[in-house]
Amino acid sequence: MAEMREPIESGCPDPWQYMHPVMRKNFGQWKYHDHPRPGVLLHVAYSGDQIWTVKAGTQRILDVFSLRKLCDIGDQFADGYVHFTLRSNIEYMVSEESKVQPLIDALEEAGFVVGGTQNSVAMISHTQGWLHCDIPGTDASGVVKSMMDELIDEFRNTNMPNRVHITTSCCQINCGGQGDIAINIQHTKPPKINHDLVANVCERPSVVARCPVAAIRPAMVNGKPSLEVDERKCICCGACFPPCPPMQINDAEHSKLAIWVGGNHSNARGKPT
Repeated sequence: MAEMREPIESGCPDPWQYMHPVMRKNFGQWKYHDHPRPGVLLHVAYSGDQIWTVKAGTQRILDVFSLRKLCDIGDQFADGYVHFTLRSNIEYMVSEESKVQPLIDALEEAGFVVGGTQNSVAMISHTQGWLHCDIPGTDASGVVKSMMDELIDEFRNTNMPNRVHITTSCCQINCGGQGDIAINIQHTKPPKINHDLVANVCERPSVVARCPVAAIRPAMVNGKPSLEVDERKCICCGACFPPCPPMQINDAEHSKLAIWVGGNHSNARGKPT
């Protein structure tokens, strides 16, 4: 029998080894920073060294081909050092101003938009969606793509009165239910119930308990045990579908999405206050 290997529990790897040499040399010794243009930052150290940062918009869930392309651009036009921001945007660090414009040109030519700094609309942070979660009737990734297509000019420029950070969620009850997430993407119709299948497929008490707003209750339909939905309470989240597939949340013809600005505290069901 093979000997068991001790688990590695040291947490995240040491970031020092991945820092640009100029950043390591001047760690904690920065004199000032400047913002020469949208998507570009300049940091100047007391020693006189400079580090230029170029920020480009990238999606949270990257495919391997895009990731390789970004790394190739970093090796060819930058100094080979990158990092990703909390909002999933890539940043390249270079030590010479002459490398900034060729790097920007290469990113733009490859389809990556440079921007997202200072008073702009930063990349929308979103929850994982269908790649991970079985609850929501919506997928935040696709909606974020659509919204950022509309906000691309605000990402490229710095015309906002202040920094704008938008966060979105697939549903209100888990990721979106933990706080006031700025935007929620919600279905607009309650689930349709196939009453002939509920008794054989669903464990009704579990389905009733899973609803976050107590909109589901047991019922008898055509002499068979089934479920019913109080549409006045239903928030169309889709949490009932995974434990009970006969409660179909998606519809090929009538499924529509609503963008609720204000998230968990939005007033979609009442008058503005």
